[in-house]
Amino acid sequence: MSSTPLTPIRAVLWDLDGTLYHQPPLRRRMLIELGKAALRQSPAATLRMMRWLRCYRKVRENLRGLGHAESSLDRVQFDQPAQQLRTAVEPFETLVRYWMLEHPLPYLRAARFDGSAEILGRLRDKGVRLGVFSDYPVRDKLKALELDDFFEVQLAATDESINAFKPHARGFLAGCRALGCPPEEVVYVGDRQDVDAEGANAAGMRCIILDSQQSGPGYARDYNELGRKLGV
Repeated sequence: MSSTPLTPIRAVLWDLDGTLYHQPPLRRRMLIELGKAALRQSPAATLRMMRWLRCYRKVRENLRGLGHAESSLDRVQFDQPAQQLRTAVEPFETLVRYWMLEHPLPYLRAARFDGSAEILGRLRDKGVRLGVFSDYPVRDKLKALELDDFFEVQLAATDESINAFKPHARGFLAGCRALGCPPEEVVYVGDRQDVDAEGANAAGMRCIILDSQQSGPGYARDYNELGRKLGV
């Protein structure tokens, strides 16, 4: 990651999952919810549910190597694992959307990082433009986090205009264009070196990885340190 000084900054583009909220407590909450669901259904149905969710996650990670896809990633991410499982796409997609995108929403606010709203507010007050680019749909999550008003740009990798998962540079560059800034004047904030930093650097952007276990010019341990590195 670049050690170039991070000021002046005209815009900041953010990852969402693991960057605007803690993932471990949400995952623990969802394990509880999955356990409750298991008590209401047969063992066979529970095994199927877990197998389908595992397959979806694995295929989605593998699709990172696809680059800019010729067909719709929003379809491929469901069609491909359903084919592997030899099951109909419709019930598979319904289950995955519920557990991956819909059911977690009420629990997101409690997992929001301390200091995130304050840092976003300071950046906005300073005139820094703000956007989100995530591999997953962002709008409902931002509303659940009560952070949606901060972000004028909200993009997902499965948007038709992007259609490429990170670390492909396409979504990062789309975020820069939407923010009206060249990549060298935009900082990307994420939580994964292999997809966030790699993709940002491929797009010519600086990057800060939020990681409580790492230190250095390309890392921030918490939002206090992140704010300092962003100049607020």
